[in-house]
Amino acid sequence: MVELRKRKTPPPAPVRPAKKKAGAKPAASKVSKTKAAVAAKVEEAKEAVTGGTNGETKAAPAAGAPSVDATIDLSSFGGEIETNDGTRTTLAKLVEESKAGVVLFTYPRASTPGCTKQACLFRDGYDQLTGTGLSIFGLSSDSPKLNTTFKTKQNLPYTLLCDPSQTLIKAIGMHRAPKGTKRGVFVVDKAGKVLVAEEGGPQSTVDAVKKIVGSESATEAAAEAKEKEDTEVAKTADEVADTAEALDGENA
Repeated sequence: MVELRKRKTPPPAPVRPAKKKAGAKPAASKVSKTKAAVAAKVEEAKEAVTGGTNGETKAAPAAGAPSVDATIDLSSFGGEIETNDGTRTTLAKLVEESKAGVVLFTYPRASTPGCTKQACLFRDGYDQLTGTGLSIFGLSSDSPKLNTTFKTKQNLPYTLLCDPSQTLIKAIGMHRAPKGTKRGVFVVDKAGKVLVAEEGGPQSTVDAVKKIVGSESATEAAAEAKEKEDTEVAKTADEVADTAEALDGENA
């Protein structure tokens, strides 16, 4: 009798690892990059709306920039800049052409939400803010083309200044490394005295100018009242003198 032998079951074939597609990266890496991109967008949005993560919080300009009550040499301050219509100018020339001094409000990027809000606040308060002779200018590193579009679209009554090399922006302490611009306001009078120098959100930059304008208006009102009082006193004195002279003539 023939004995049948059982065949051994062959071992299973080894499983080969799936080939990675060229350029494929681990899922964890993709998640990290996505989170970083979202975080960057959030910070960008904060900057566009408030000019920084501090919102309306006021802050002094960078170290080395002129502070309030300092007097700057206008002739060599800030270098040359350009108006949105392409005219080359300087801060010294703008101050010279003004009646009482210059307001520079700085903004990061034309036509972004926060910058539009800031520019429109200065537009809506223009008559009050210029009531004591201050001249208002917006200042950014944007090109004349971008700023002209911004000015036209928002119907801004003041000139926008273009400082792509950021010479003036750096001089007043509103530069944000590496190539950005902080939102803020800088005010200088005819003598070169710094009246305001601070970072801030759209509303606080306008309020800072309103404060000094209100102070100057009160000073001017007081001066006018005193002048009127002195005039009345002089007029009364003249009338008394005339009356006395007339009486002397009658008595003679």
